Amino acid sequence: MSKKITPYKDSELGKKEQVTKMFDNISNNYDGLNRVISFGIDIKWRKRVVAILKNKKPDTVLDIATGTGDLAINLVETGATKITGLDISPGMLAVGKKKIEEKKLNNIINMIVGDSENLPFDENTFDAITVAFGVRNFENLEIGLSEILRVLKPGGTFVVLETSVPTKTPFKQGYNFYTKSIMPKVGKMFSKDNNAYEYLSESAAVFPHGEAFNNILQKIGFIDIENKPQTLGVASIYVATK
Repeated sequence: MSKKITPYKDSELGKKEQVTKMFDNISNNYDGLNRVISFGIDIKWRKRVVAILKNKKPDTVLDIATGTGDLAINLVETGATKITGLDISPGMLAVGKKKIEEKKLNNIINMIVGDSENLPFDENTFDAITVAFGVRNFENLEIGLSEILRVLKPGGTFVVLETSVPTKTPFKQGYNFYTKSIMPKVGKMFSKDNNAYEYLSESAAVFPHGEAFNNILQKIGFIDIENKPQTLGVASIYVATK
């Protein structure tokens, strides 16, 4: 990442601790607010991630930065018998666990607190690994991606859903106006944490998306890397193999 963006600019805490605090603060409003801010399009993007993995027929899946568990729950459709949702925020996981219990999916999905840069799993554990809107929150992107490569089985699939920035006019200008001027204001109306959605906007703007992220994945050791831009380029789905 070209510039280090943190949620609380005056805090002495590291990025990891700040991100944990931020997501704990917004956990109760996160799902509803996300639907409003993304106009519900994020649901369609997650379905596309599931469709990609459904063809791979994974048995074990790790969903990193699982948050409130939306993607983990969707991943049940892949036919996987064991899905592990990992997140650094206990607050987000608490919301996710309630959703999983309501859907009676406890026998398939296990939610745990964990650090993406120090995964508590052996090498070659998972058939597939996903991250939705989480890699830009890694304190050290390359360490986090190296850990993912370590615990993924040879031949396993890694899928990332992440925000990106449109490159074509007028979509680029419209995106910049919305994320810088509208999104943080909407976030402040619904969230007690005034910094959260400003951070999410800023971190998306500086994240190395597209070809730049492809190059990082290749550097880490992934192969067969694909980048699939979504909805005029406001998000991208990256698919890679170990």
